[in-house]
Amino acid sequence: MIPSTVDRVPAHTAEEINEQIRRRTENNIRYVARSGIGAIEHRLNELDEEWDIERTLEANAATASLIGLALGATVDRRWFLFPGVVAGFLLLHAVQGWCPPLPLFRRLGIRTASEIDYERYALKAIRGDFKGTNNHSGADGGDVAKRAFDAVSGYAAPIVNPRQ
Repeated sequence: MIPSTVDRVPAHTAEEINEQIRRRTENNIRYVARSGIGAIEHRLNELDEEWDIERTLEANAATASLIGLALGATVDRRWFLFPGVVAGFLLLHAVQGWCPPLPLFRRLGIRTASEIDYERYALKAIRGDFKGTNNHSGADGGDVAKRAFDAVSGYAAPIVNPRQ
């Protein structure tokens, strides 16, 4: 059975790594929530620039393939096999959600698009973008973060902002 797009990377990541990523994301949200609207805007801009695991793996595979092609053309023709192996691993990742560099990148904290979106939509909820989650002045960042966590409830299917 082929896993869903949202679940396939976390399903092939050690649970302690998934938990570290979750904790780091929630700590980011709490910290930024306590730092004010300017910090939220800054963090949202940073999230727009963050590379997800798919982009990282694609760049890694393209780089490895180009190196293999260059070595095949200049050093030894047997290096031409390397891009084929890389392409096979990339196909394996597309279908199953796992490939050899995945555990390393996840240990480095590279998140899925859904995990990044979780932080993005929690921050938008804290900022007051969604009906019923307005940030009231004087609210503790932890209370605001909890309301935001409740509003977005998990990494899958983030809430869409009707005002955008």
